[in-house]
Amino acid sequence: MNSVLIIIDTNSQWAPYYQTESVITALEYLQSKEQALQTNLVINLCSDLSYHSLGYYCSLLAQARKHKVIPSIETLNRLDSSTPVKLDNTLLRLCRCHDNLPADSENGEFHLDVFFGKCQDPKLERVARFIFDQYPAPILRVTFSGTQQAQITRIRPLTLDELNDRQQDLFADSLDSFNRKIWRQPRSKKAARYDLAILHDPDEVFPPSNKTALNLFISEAKKMNINAELITEHDSSRLMEFDALFIRQTTAVNHVTYRLAQAAKQADMVVIDDPSSIIRCTNKVFLKELQDHSGVPSPKSRLLFRMSPPDYEELSTELGPTMVIKIPDGSFSVGVSKVSNKQDYDDLLAALFQRSSILLAQEFLPTEFDWRIGMLNGDCIYACKYFMARGHWQIYHHKAGSSTRSGKVETVPVHTVPKQVTKVAAKVSALVGKGLYGVDIKLVDGNAVVIEVNDNPSIDHGIEDKILGNELYRIILREFAERLSHKSRS
Repeated sequence: MNSVLIIIDTNSQWAPYYQTESVITALEYLQSKEQALQTNLVINLCSDLSYHSLGYYCSLLAQARKHKVIPSIETLNRLDSSTPVKLDNTLLRLCRCHDNLPADSENGEFHLDVFFGKCQDPKLERVARFIFDQYPAPILRVTFSGTQQAQITRIRPLTLDELNDRQQDLFADSLDSFNRKIWRQPRSKKAARYDLAILHDPDEVFPPSNKTALNLFISEAKKMNINAELITEHDSSRLMEFDALFIRQTTAVNHVTYRLAQAAKQADMVVIDDPSSIIRCTNKVFLKELQDHSGVPSPKSRLLFRMSPPDYEELSTELGPTMVIKIPDGSFSVGVSKVSNKQDYDDLLAALFQRSSILLAQEFLPTEFDWRIGMLNGDCIYACKYFMARGHWQIYHHKAGSSTRSGKVETVPVHTVPKQVTKVAAKVSALVGKGLYGVDIKLVDGNAVVIEVNDNPSIDHGIEDKILGNELYRIILREFAERLSHKSRS
């Protein structure tokens, strides 16, 4: 469904490139309602994108027509701002290849031209991709200081008229890569209703979905007339080719998963997991406060602050002599430790406070297994018993010098789960949002206690799908289709 429209100043500007019906002038776009209704993605290549220009109004009108547009008004306003570009730590690391940048002989500045996240020098591809993620615009000229390494002094849109022959070739190739459908014939006469990007990391040790599950998402999507495609971090510049984003890579806030979720949300795409869910679920401190204020049953817990941590004796009177200490953003049992004496407690705090200024201490509630309830938009879609690793108190046993072991998993029909478990899972997931969550719950003396809410729960073939089979994948895909359909009607 991703029909593309390219907006230019005059038709003569497109003379060096392949002719296509996807090209339209700015004036034609602004005056044509019929053309707009047939378009989903707008690429604005107007030479003047300043405030109140025709190019500016093309992006503004595109957003009013509920189209994805590049560059967006937000991007244009950021580019037009005189505020110096602030580099974060990620870009600083990427820009260590400063010596590869082409120098301007007049003032010693360095320029990097970025075409849809690509550039001329392969050594600078990661820098170009990162800049495009921060400033999604078709063609950018990035100017680096000649005296301060990795200091960006200016970012501005580059026009088609400014491109030389070699740059024209790079632009055409980059545009072709960004949206292949402009040039190529469709693979079938019947186009897919929607295009779904599934973000994954093929090298991840503990991925949320195994390879078979990912392939099942793709095959079941095809049956539902949805074109699903696996993408990785290196495909981030292609994000706007799609209507929706499904994140199947372990999430974190300071991570590509959050950046892409945020970019997708800003582009008015349907995204699971959405940025708010990632923020809320990846931080155990947030979840503790959320549960405390909403009356969701949870283990007795206390926040520990680096500046003034309680001593072991004080805390043990509140939580018991054996307690669990967690870093806020750990996953798969990483950053979670059990202590039962003062020496271990002091040693652990000294180590963990180097990673976070706040820690979470909880009472130790030993159980044979944890319930994992899969929730999607408030509905329970699967249920599993995650057993502790043999001879260990956690589901995952990370042992130095050996491979990680995990406990067995038993998938059960949802209707057989104790009612108090599904009830509290629905309550806490509703507090977090309407996404896809895995709620971990312990049954202690007949009472359901929420341990945590995961925003990126496991969907593995042979485990979570053991009861529903392929229907589990269709349930999730239908949610995407329903949200996209609702968006198109609104």
